[in-house]
Amino acid sequence: MTPTSATGATERFRAARDFLLQHREDYETAYEGFAWPRPDRFNWALEWFDVIARDNDRTALHIVEEDGSETRVSFAGMSARSNRVANWLRAQGVRAGDRIVLMLGNQVELWETVLAAMKLRAVLIPATPLLGPADLRDRVDRGHARHVIVRAEDTAKFDDVPGDYTRISVGGDGVNWLGYELAAQESDVFEPDGVTLADDTLMLYFTSGTTARPKLVEHTHTSYPVGHLSTMYWIGLKPGDVHLNISSPGWAKHAWSNLFAPWNAEATVFIHNYTRFDPARLMDEMERNGVTSFCAPPTVWRMLIQADLGQLKTPPREVVAAGEPLNPEVIESVRRAWGVTIRDGFGQTETAVQVSNSPGQRLKEGSMGRPSPGFRVTLVDPVSGTPDVEEGEICLDLAANPVGLMTGYHGDPERTAEAMSGGYYRTGDIGSRDADGYITYIGRADDVFKASDYKISPFELESALLEHEAVAEAAVVPAPDPLRLAVPKAYIVLAAGWEPGEETAKALFAHSRAVLAPYKRVRRIEFADLPKTVSGKIRRVELRRLTAEGGGTEYVEGDLR
Repeated sequence: MTPTSATGATERFRAARDFLLQHREDYETAYEGFAWPRPDRFNWALEWFDVIARDNDRTALHIVEEDGSETRVSFAGMSARSNRVANWLRAQGVRAGDRIVLMLGNQVELWETVLAAMKLRAVLIPATPLLGPADLRDRVDRGHARHVIVRAEDTAKFDDVPGDYTRISVGGDGVNWLGYELAAQESDVFEPDGVTLADDTLMLYFTSGTTARPKLVEHTHTSYPVGHLSTMYWIGLKPGDVHLNISSPGWAKHAWSNLFAPWNAEATVFIHNYTRFDPARLMDEMERNGVTSFCAPPTVWRMLIQADLGQLKTPPREVVAAGEPLNPEVIESVRRAWGVTIRDGFGQTETAVQVSNSPGQRLKEGSMGRPSPGFRVTLVDPVSGTPDVEEGEICLDLAANPVGLMTGYHGDPERTAEAMSGGYYRTGDIGSRDADGYITYIGRADDVFKASDYKISPFELESALLEHEAVAEAAVVPAPDPLRLAVPKAYIVLAAGWEPGEETAKALFAHSRAVLAPYKRVRRIEFADLPKTVSGKIRRVELRRLTAEGGGTEYVEGDLR
């Protein structure tokens, strides 16, 4: 890439970024005035990160381990380290277009390698260390991986993963695997060997697979790096912030909020590693390290409110939740303790943040906000295809050509065509929109069901159950009923101090009768752990199967009165 074109791409990206920063609490101006930068050629690692890293000693990455040890890397240091890794990977045969399975924890080498791969124009296939051999075979096979980079403790998982791929181990002894540590001996000056086109493939994400075999989502050098300007805006990040996002490497949310959004804003990525979640320790580290913005999935928020939130004397300025909709009672608990409101956002592996409550917006109870700058969101009737309805499938208008959207499902043209049909990208999620344009999440199209001919939103019922102090987590699915066709059944994980049994079930049925309309009331309860994907999403499809098969200890409302 010539210096002139590189400078132009950087300047257009910076102008778009600065516009959002300038109007970070003025949604109307930001939404109406924002335009995606659309360079023909762009390499975020070279033309954004390396630019902001030049002579920059501010902390880019700060990792605190469970034993208290810490690692800090400056922006300048991360740029130099990633250059060394890029030079070394090139020497090992990594070329533009090669696919790399990257399976590391929250460790410095992860961020080094992501930047290095971008600079080489290689394609990343992020993978969580929780995966086993079967999942890895799928990724190597369908991803056509030519290289894998993994922690030493995970190398044995590849013993049964066939393929002619380069094996690189981080922290190992170098036997049978190339030792990543040799990269430190390379030059910290990197010269790209070609131009990066904006629509070149950057990442291939295997979705978490709540209902079927994981899809392979394809993103480019702009769809995520540039697209996550919307995520930066939603979180409310500013230069100099210290941002903590709780997410496992290998999932899209990690790239959203531990890479692109904070470094787009020139903020510090803060990580606290632990083997077992400890709310008190987490809040202690947040206090000690001055965390200014915090993002966590609903599961973590629900565990946090079981602890003493008051121990955090200096709460973050910005707090957000993503992954699944957050229940109102959790939001209220945090508001009472910290004086800040958790702002929900909606996006997918396939996109950046499409809908969100950004800073400064008026919040509406239960709503996930309004369309993010750069996205034109409409609700489409899932049966007739009629757009702009008050309740329907959340869709993106493809005529607006949103940058923060995947190119499609790699190797699956039929599924891509289905998702992009009729001029819209179809999320598969159902929502409702009010007169002010605020969108409220109802549920996955596959999860919403009918009982006595009334439409039931599992999320609404789960939120109502979580208002009761006995409930730590809940998932609602339809249970067959000869009279009503189906009735709501709740699988419940109890909070500490509560025991499963008739008395607890009676209390929860009484609560359901008090807060829900008669046709929505929970009619059956089972106390059980919730099956989840490795990314933490509840597998309702598995609960529906268990319900159909029966066998668990079930409490029926009419039998306990």
